[in-house]
Amino acid sequence: MSGNLNTTMNETQPSSCSINPTAEKIGKTFAYCLIFIVSFAGNTVIGIIVYKTKTMRKPINFIIVNMAMSDLLIPIFWIPREIQLLYSNFWLISGPLGRVLCKLVYILPLVSLVVSIQSLVLIAVDRFGAVVFPLRSPLISSKLCPFLILTTWIIAMAVYSPCLFAFKLVEYPGGLVCELSWKEVFGESSSFDHYAMSTLIIFYLIPLVLIAILYIIIYIKLKSQKIPGEQSANAGQQRQQRERNVLKMAIAIVLGFAVCWVPYIIVWFLVTFASDLWSCGLIYFSYVAYVMVRTNCAVNPCICLIFSRNYRIGLKTLFS
Repeated sequence: MSGNLNTTMNETQPSSCSINPTAEKIGKTFAYCLIFIVSFAGNTVIGIIVYKTKTMRKPINFIIVNMAMSDLLIPIFWIPREIQLLYSNFWLISGPLGRVLCKLVYILPLVSLVVSIQSLVLIAVDRFGAVVFPLRSPLISSKLCPFLILTTWIIAMAVYSPCLFAFKLVEYPGGLVCELSWKEVFGESSSFDHYAMSTLIIFYLIPLVLIAILYIIIYIKLKSQKIPGEQSANAGQQRQQRERNVLKMAIAIVLGFAVCWVPYIIVWFLVTFASDLWSCGLIYFSYVAYVMVRTNCAVNPCICLIFSRNYRIGLKTLFS
């Protein structure tokens, strides 16, 4: 979806828009290198902290680590390709390895995205159970958590398995190009735009609406909660404070995801359904959205370290 969108953006760009190519390359290269460093280091550290801290081996932290591991696919596969595309449109690796990487470079980041959005749903469900039904067994238990995490990867890979066949290395006079050959593989009657639209609605928009509903219910529950009895007041207040701290971090992760992805989704809709409305202002907005969507993989570890005292302590312990 990303590569297809980038190509369409270039084709629909008004000729009157003046963008300094050198400045654009330097700016994007710097931004992508910064995202690569923060994302790779941050997500790796999050995983190590949870692995080494026994008290943090809880379902919600395992789900956060699942997001971190999926986010690592972005700096490993997507960012290097984006930097290379700034300077050359041709694929640099030939042979069997080149054909495999052509598929993985575009598919794994999309798998990462679906894993992340499913993880956000699981976090919301976990917080919903902890706040709305505090006296019941957790909705996501320690035994159930690994199964759910594995399921997020299976679903994500199944959703984008058609792309394994659609991305191919094609040889042109100037060199090799990794491109989407959707109609060639699935027939003229098949539309990649319809496929992309379906995945967008089912795996992005609907989960975000579900997450919003769950957090609204959680907020209403917390506002209406009263602590029974004076003797248990202090313990109840401490428990509520812990729940609120975890909830703040969870909401921040969701908001970070939405802020990074909503502009890109808007651009995708405009490119697909209203390309005649493009103006210089929208072109500049699309460049910002294109960089922001890659920033999300670096945002999550920063949010965890900012909002969670346990992660900050774990970071200090790691480097002490």
